[in-house]
Order: sequence, then C-alpha cells, then structure tokens
Amino acid sequence: MRKLLCALALLALNGCAADYLNNYDTMTLASGDSNKQNQLLQTVDPYNPASNNTKIEGDGARSAAVVQKYKQGPGGTAAASSGSAASLPPPPPPE
Repeated sequence: MRKLLCALALLALNGCAADYLNNYDTMTLASGDSNKQNQLLQTVDPYNPASNNTKIEGDGARSAAVVQKYKQGPGGTAAASSGSAASLPPPPPPE
C-alpha cells in the first residue's frame, strides 16, 4: 500500500514538473543564436531560383484520366458510395 501511495505521489509531482519544463525564459527556443541570425540576415537570395517560375507544366488530360481511374476504384468499376458526396451538385467553375 505504501508503494502505491509513493507511486501516485511521484506521478502527481511528475505532472507538475512537465508543465514547469514547458516554460522558457526566452521569447523563442532560438533566442541567443545571434551568429546564425546574422548569417541568415545577410544571405543574398535565400529562395530557390526555380520558385519564381509560376508556370507549372502539366497535362490536363492526363490529370483528368488519373482522377477518373481513382474514382473507378481497384476493380475498375465505379465505387459505390453511400455518402452524401454523390448527391451534392458539382462545384462552381473557378473565376
């Protein structure tokens, strides 16, 4: 019985300690990394040059075929849906 009470007391104290350890004296966990911050601040162009490419190449017909194949399911037949998704109207076209 004494071991059980000791175990319960340790568990109660452990919960308080975990909450205490989640609080820090700094604004963020990265506070104090001034060398790393200065290095990142002086980076000329931190972005990947390919990120400026907004023309994403793709084949619409191929994408539509993949969606249709996904909707058919593994057996090749249309998947039976008992949900409300089949009864919903199609979404409006993008503006």
